Amino acid sequence: MRIAGVRAFLLSYPFPQPIRLPFWGGERTILKRDAMFIRVESDNGLVGYGPSLASEAAAGAIDEVIAPFLQGKVLADPDALRVLFLDGPGQNPGLAKLYGAVEIALYDLVGKALGAPVSELIGGRVRDRIRLYGSAGMYMPPEAYAAEAAAVEKLGFRAYKMRLGSGPEEDLEAVRQTRGAVGPDFELMVDAHTWWRMGDRSYSLESIESLARQMAACDVAWLEEPLPPDDHAAYLAFRDKEILPLASGEHEPSEAGFLDLILSGAVDYVQMDVCCQGGYSLGRRLLAQISNQNLRFAFHSWGTALEVVAAAHLGICWPETVVEWLEYPCYSSPGRAGMYPFPLAAEILSEPLQLDAGHLVVPRLAGLGVNVDESVVERYPWIPGPWSYFRTDSPAETHGVTSDHSIR
Repeated sequence: MRIAGVRAFLLSYPFPQPIRLPFWGGERTILKRDAMFIRVESDNGLVGYGPSLASEAAAGAIDEVIAPFLQGKVLADPDALRVLFLDGPGQNPGLAKLYGAVEIALYDLVGKALGAPVSELIGGRVRDRIRLYGSAGMYMPPEAYAAEAAAVEKLGFRAYKMRLGSGPEEDLEAVRQTRGAVGPDFELMVDAHTWWRMGDRSYSLESIESLARQMAACDVAWLEEPLPPDDHAAYLAFRDKEILPLASGEHEPSEAGFLDLILSGAVDYVQMDVCCQGGYSLGRRLLAQISNQNLRFAFHSWGTALEVVAAAHLGICWPETVVEWLEYPCYSSPGRAGMYPFPLAAEILSEPLQLDAGHLVVPRLAGLGVNVDESVVERYPWIPGPWSYFRTDSPAETHGVTSDHSIR
């Protein structure tokens, strides 16, 4: 089987009106949500798909560098092709990371050719399902978080992640009200990445420690990125206080950064997004280290259902004591709770994923076990430019944020 073509497709869902979300030190304005999928076709007509974070730079690199490299290559073992790529164009770190997303599509294609699920090609599944947490709320009044968490619980999820940033007192009240709304047996995660992005109004270390201690009394499962993510020493010092579990990793730029985070023991939960931080090959290496250090892993997954299922195939190759959680973004729709509408996220697949009692049941069909509906390419054409803008009051600055986390 030879590779006949590789192509990246950029997609956008524009909101009817901009979504304005004020926080303690400014305001975030969201204009649209973007997505990208990669299509790899073989000379026998089979097609494999993989997700990637959407950016014109990434799509251009796939079409101009990775696709020509793969064109005509025999596809039997994706690992062998990766070795060849890393010895050539992949010596560029950015291209090496992007190749990890393309490799997901290669595994999907090989799985379809062999009649085997991807999970059996990347280590072998040890279970058939993975625990999900419903990921939603962002910059809302306390009562809105509480209502959303209760609605997410009714959907069958057993955990909810909230994004706080309305000031220390209101953040604490949001956690308290949310815990009251869902009861003691429901997991709560707090994403605090806004706390250090408010310019001169960013929370002080003393304020963060005080908040963490009070949130611990509400039985928070983890506090995510309360400090700048590149300051591993600060995380280690914070973790040594044994206030509550810490999580970080989605902003790590390299394998070296991940290894420092893991081997230093700076966090309790290591997070990684397989579609934009190195794919299955890096994930497999990191999970071995996480297991050796007796830490836990939680997937970051902030896009489409294709991203969710791609991550799940890697997660079920490890027991729940190592890979504990998979993030499931909850988007709103008529009659369904969520942070805002993003219909493209589900419509990229022809059939919905199978959720059961707060878990994703991972398909045993060949490849990723899902069918991509390519009609989304015409229904959701690409809209250039940042998907959101992040404005701070002091200093008075506005930055555009693209889907690959880059700042303009």
